[in-house]
Amino acid sequence: MSTIVSVDTTDIRFPTSLQLDGSDAMNPDPDYSAAYLVIGTDAGDGLEGHAFVFTIGRGNDVQVAALDALRGHLVGQDVEALLGDMGATWRLLAHDSQLRWLGPEKGVMHMAIGAAIDALWDLKAKRAGLPLWQLLARMTPQELVDTVDFRYLSDAITRDEALGILSAAAPGRAAREAELLAVGYPAYTTSPGWLGYSDEKLDRLCREAVADGFPQIKLKVGGDLADDRRRLAIARAAVGPGFPIAIDANQRWDVADAIAWVSALAEFDVAWIEEPTSPDDILGHAAIARGVAPIRVATGEHVANRVVFKQLLQAGGMAVMQIDATRVGGVNENIANLLLAAKFGVPVCPHAGGVGLCEAVQHLSMFDYVAVSGTMDGRMIEFVDHLHEHFATPVVVERGRYLAPVAPGAGTEMRAASIEEYSWRGAHVGEVPA
Repeated sequence: MSTIVSVDTTDIRFPTSLQLDGSDAMNPDPDYSAAYLVIGTDAGDGLEGHAFVFTIGRGNDVQVAALDALRGHLVGQDVEALLGDMGATWRLLAHDSQLRWLGPEKGVMHMAIGAAIDALWDLKAKRAGLPLWQLLARMTPQELVDTVDFRYLSDAITRDEALGILSAAAPGRAAREAELLAVGYPAYTTSPGWLGYSDEKLDRLCREAVADGFPQIKLKVGGDLADDRRRLAIARAAVGPGFPIAIDANQRWDVADAIAWVSALAEFDVAWIEEPTSPDDILGHAAIARGVAPIRVATGEHVANRVVFKQLLQAGGMAVMQIDATRVGGVNENIANLLLAAKFGVPVCPHAGGVGLCEAVQHLSMFDYVAVSGTMDGRMIEFVDHLHEHFATPVVVERGRYLAPVAPGAGTEMRAASIEEYSWRGAHVGEVPA
């Protein structure tokens, strides 16, 4: 038997605001950051569980505090028991009355719980000597449904229905796993479209994205309609007719404004409008979906939990599900989200615009292909070409496709040197603390 002996946290911040990388209509000066967690054991095998919650800077102040609050719930726990029943482990944390009261199952505390769960999945995959996507894809349908909390979901998907989805996909798993290892998983890129970039940089990056083999690009919108029209015209000229261009408003609009604004951009052949309004406004999303059709509505990166995903699907407010690797309660809750998407026949195109999100979410999409949906049709993982060099096993994208990771773990472990260099000490690297 081994036990958890340490839960270490670090506030890590990268000065991406200096080049306006990540800038959008609601977040003009983001510094891509990670509230970072490492779980250590006394097993003597040198393996640790690594995970993080993505923020854009000062949010780390409260997110690290939330991670620290979990230390007493984890230190001293039997590691084999935790890893042997990850469904029970999720309930141990997510159902704790004191922690739950702060949500329930939403916000800073729920994201901290998700990081703890993800760190344990990282440790479990490392112990198995498998990348997380492969570990999950080789679990039995019964083992997978045991990880999911179906409370609040049974009016949309029951445990038996989920078991049926997973069982139906089981016969083709080996072939799909081999295909992933051979050809990878489709990607699209947001790198050309940050709102703070010049027109010249936008044009150049759009052309480079096409040359690099990406099948879609995405532009940020919502600051100024005339600017959006000009930028979309530049992008359309750069990529040519018929090439998919998605747009992302980052929750900028009220419902009527969203419908009017997107309608004014429709001539540029928009693939989808992402996060047009508040992520909690389920009926608003449904109204926007009706108002801008046939342009699809995509959302999910700020959706707090499986319940909101369920209702967006039930209301017809989501045509593309965008799960996020660190927003909800970890891998377990994202398995629930993938099952909901499969039940409603909605493609999953994850959000990955942030430090480490590409590394983390690729495992969920690849698991989905092998063991849940069984298809890559209409599915892509967002790719942002920033900060991958800081990870022990950085994502690899070639010719517009994520290559399937083969290193054991969840891809969430940062390099020790990067943790040391970018740990927050009151100022960014090279700056003098105030």
